[in-house]
Amino acid sequence: MLLSLGLIIGLARLLGELAQRFRQPAVLGELLAGVILGPTVFGTFAPEWQTFLFPRDTHNATVHQGIGTLAIVLFLLVAGLEINLSVVWKQGRSALKVGMLGILIPFTTGFAGAWLTPLLFGREPDADPMIFSLFFATAMAISALPVIAKTLMDLNLYRTDLGMVVVSAAIFDDLIGWTIFSLILGMIGAHGGASNVGMTVALTLLYAGLMLTVGRWLVHRILPLLQAYTHGQGGVLGFTVVLGLFGAAFTEHIGIHAIFGSFIVGVTLGASRHMHERTRTLLEEFVSFIFAPVFFGSIGLRVNFLEHFDGPLVLIVLIVACLGKLLGAVIGARWGGLPIRDRWAIGFAMNARGAMEIILGLLALEAGIITQRLFVALVVMAIVTSAISGPMMRWILQRRQAQRIVSHLSAARFRREMTAGTRRDAIAELVAMAVAQVDLNAEAIEAAAWSREQLLATGIGHGVAIPHARIEGLKEPIVAVGLSDGGIEFDAPDGQPAHIVFLLLTPLKDPAVQLELSANISQIFREPRALERVQRSQSYTEFLAALKMLEPRPQA
Repeated sequence: MLLSLGLIIGLARLLGELAQRFRQPAVLGELLAGVILGPTVFGTFAPEWQTFLFPRDTHNATVHQGIGTLAIVLFLLVAGLEINLSVVWKQGRSALKVGMLGILIPFTTGFAGAWLTPLLFGREPDADPMIFSLFFATAMAISALPVIAKTLMDLNLYRTDLGMVVVSAAIFDDLIGWTIFSLILGMIGAHGGASNVGMTVALTLLYAGLMLTVGRWLVHRILPLLQAYTHGQGGVLGFTVVLGLFGAAFTEHIGIHAIFGSFIVGVTLGASRHMHERTRTLLEEFVSFIFAPVFFGSIGLRVNFLEHFDGPLVLIVLIVACLGKLLGAVIGARWGGLPIRDRWAIGFAMNARGAMEIILGLLALEAGIITQRLFVALVVMAIVTSAISGPMMRWILQRRQAQRIVSHLSAARFRREMTAGTRRDAIAELVAMAVAQVDLNAEAIEAAAWSREQLLATGIGHGVAIPHARIEGLKEPIVAVGLSDGGIEFDAPDGQPAHIVFLLLTPLKDPAVQLELSANISQIFREPRALERVQRSQSYTEFLAALKMLEPRPQA
């Protein structure tokens, strides 16, 4: 047992890191590890050793299954933590329109295809036609919020206006999609506990409603107590995991899969402003580096991917998935009034399926809804859509020459030592410096930048923060920058205060400028000692020289 777990985690982490080096999701490498250790590769060349290490009908198999169940429960808990419902409402109509059509159109096309041609899409002969069609529709409609968030972070877009629309729409899609799928599992009684479907649905809605209202109120008051009277992050982490397991146990008991219970707990906790970014990051790393490799690596142990690979089915599933999601997101973005370049970038971002699709397919396979060949097709589709998401977004958004932060700096808008001690004061100080020589309303700009900061903190880590606002009537970007030796709290993912604060004011009609400047700043400060080098600057000239030395060389 220990040897097999060590092999899975070790190889999955190794290949996951290798995948990320090539700008691919880590789940791609983790899945490949399972394929290598499973019947597809290892079982073909050394079947006796493969059976010895990974037997299917012993206590070891039970252990792997138990850890796998725990892994997806914790994985969905982390996915829920990434969801902030207030972000959806604050982002406005654009995100809601993208989310609505981003799930409605692929759901409709997926349902129609599975209902009209079930055998073409790999329905089990004994599977209920309605349940199979609902499952396939859900599989075509759901997005993978963790993969989307990671892609946006890799492209330095996560905390931008475009990133917020994508994240908000993905939140909406995940809530609807996972609710539908959990009800499907309840309908077939695969994870029983409640015999009456109506009662199961009623209890599910009651659980979700109470958790998102009364539960949210209680959590909002408990978290400060834990932070004040427990050691470090341990109290909040322990409370989060325990509550997630209790939620999973409850929904499993009423006939809905455990993942829905932990997911709703994650949403409840993520809605509180007392759930710090550092705590989310710690839990995400713990789950992603230990439990996720076991789960995704174990998938390859269950299925022979070569034996069950069906080329035509894979192609059909891929086409239906991409067309439905791209059309839905792009039309929704157009309805929301977004520029054409942003529409397609949002479409490819929402098209990433990743881990969520694989979890969905595995649960359906275990429940007897789909065949192994459809499961393999869904895995391939999840990998392909995740792999093309980032490169396509990069190509769409960077057709013109990227903006450089050093091109917009000036000595008049640089301050070596800021006097501000809070985020609000820092924004006010930089706004005053930014508009000192131009005819702009300082109060209105400060309000816009602070409103954006309240929506989602702009600390990017590495000691840097990038508060920003898009200003109507502005023709050229205005950048003000200040240094703070003491540091200013900007709720960064790494928990570190900001020692360098860039204020970006960009034209309302040109959203790409803000994206490019933010990306350029993030690239500069990826260098581990970049902050230290810049902080040594005692003048604007030294500051500008340090940035130019650190700026990445443009690729040929």
